[in-house]
Amino acid sequence: MEACATSHHWGRVAQRHGHEVRLVPAVYVKPFVKRQKNDRADAEAIAEAASRPTMRFVAVKSTATQARAVAFRTHQCLVRQRTQLINALRGHLAEFGLVAPKGPASLRVLEEALADEASDLPAVVREMGTIYIDQIARLSEVITRLADELETASKTDIELCRLCTIPGVGPVTAGAVAAFTPDLDTFENGRNFAAWLGLVPKQRSTGGKSKLGSVSKMGQTDIRRLLIVGAMSVIRWVVRKGGSPNRWLANLVARKPKMVAAVALANKMARIIWALSVKKEDYRMA
Repeated sequence: MEACATSHHWGRVAQRHGHEVRLVPAVYVKPFVKRQKNDRADAEAIAEAASRPTMRFVAVKSTATQARAVAFRTHQCLVRQRTQLINALRGHLAEFGLVAPKGPASLRVLEEALADEASDLPAVVREMGTIYIDQIARLSEVITRLADELETASKTDIELCRLCTIPGVGPVTAGAVAAFTPDLDTFENGRNFAAWLGLVPKQRSTGGKSKLGSVSKMGQTDIRRLLIVGAMSVIRWVVRKGGSPNRWLANLVARKPKMVAAVALANKMARIIWALSVKKEDYRMA
């Protein structure tokens, strides 16, 4: 990620000096590298890859887009740190017979257990537990503030408002799409965008026989994960309600396992995101 950000930085610098910048993904350069790994071989491989007529290039991101990516990754990093602290505290207290369910919602149970003077917890454990609770509270405060900023932006930014009309897409997912995707006009269709996210089957075809496996996971990890999480929430709602006005989704949930249905729905959500962004329209239930 650091190398990619550096490439975008120097790409913007080169653009300001009138140069035409074309960034080549490293995975596409690898097949052109000859024996030995050195700067000369790398430069030759980059020049060879860039000269290919069918080579795919990466659009140079603006500073505003990079800033959005920093804000989003900061939010996600703090969420992971809070989860790590909560799990560590649960594990420590479980050694003393204090078991709580997973998730931030069960934090109150742990706080009450630490505050209970009648329990036989050692003083050191209470002190360490208080440190955990304080750190989790600080992180939760910052996470809430960043989430509120994302939600506020989703209400004021026209593009983010348009994406939030899609079922299963919230302010965080819309912010990730705005932060990590290039101009969606660069994709020929929604299927190419879904493939860029890694939401298409991995192909192992040969001899005219088509063999499709699980999703390729070759694309942008953050958006793919959030789309699958959003799709799973929509599927849970469909299961709880016992059906959906969307006949395609209702039949999908009835025929396929939940995770398979979630990936298929995430693929469709990616195509809808491309269509709405390119056509500048809001989502309409089919």
